[in-house]
Amino acid sequence: MPCILNAANEIAVFAFLRNRIGFLDITAVVEKTMEKISFIANPSFEDYLDSDAEARSFAATLIQL
Repeated sequence: MPCILNAANEIAVFAFLRNRIGFLDITAVVEKTMEKISFIANPSFEDYLDSDAEARSFAATLIQL
């Protein structure tokens, strides 16, 4: 889950710094992403990479980057 949180946060902060979303919207993007992306209890390195990419993609669609 920390991998998903981090990926969504990076996308949300990127959007905030470019005035695409407000500061308080960051938490909404992160929360919705964490709800949507599947949690893997014992992830492999590849699972981390896949989760990171999936979370970034989903967060970006929420913001429509």
